[in-house]
Amino acid sequence: MPELEVKDKNNKPVGKISLSDEVFGLKAKDGVLHNAIVNFLANQRQGTHATKTKGLVSGGGKKPWKQKHTGRARSGSSRSPLWRGGGTVFGPQPRDYSYSLPKKARRLALKAALSGKFSDGEITVIDAFSLEKPRTKEIISVLKGLELIGKSTLIIVPEYDETVVRSARNIPGLTVTRVSDLNCYDVAAHSRLLMTKQAAEMLSEAAQK
Repeated sequence: MPELEVKDKNNKPVGKISLSDEVFGLKAKDGVLHNAIVNFLANQRQGTHATKTKGLVSGGGKKPWKQKHTGRARSGSSRSPLWRGGGTVFGPQPRDYSYSLPKKARRLALKAALSGKFSDGEITVIDAFSLEKPRTKEIISVLKGLELIGKSTLIIVPEYDETVVRSARNIPGLTVTRVSDLNCYDVAAHSRLLMTKQAAEMLSEAAQK
């Protein structure tokens, strides 16, 4: 069973925690992880891109010249795609890029991402965040103590903690998320994970449900 040291904010060991094999001990599953990340990014796309066809471009209602006896090619509208200022042929139109993955596949991808971080030694477990009030200085002090300053870090907390969120929001590369909102993309996109002991226990318990 995987184990990690639990540290305080000064990087001193205060105990150990046993983690679930099902969440932190999986073998590499790159295909599953790739599919889940592509799905996550596709679901974030707004799909609001749009170009105007000749029917949407303003003007062009009058036939530029008569059909015959001018010596010029036939033309019915000055908003033809062949004309300057005309419409666009086969341009992008608003669409929905989102699609769903099976719940089992999403869960497996998250477990694979967490297992990869564990095997690479990129997870730090802290006993708790004891911040008295929202201050960027305090969270920077914690990161320095844990040797995480300057590294893109995902902080995982059991529940929404406004003190931690407000303290971390102005620090580049630092993201705070709840256990219930955790996804494989956020795990893969950050070089280090910093989670509280309670959050690590919640992730381990979720595998047994």
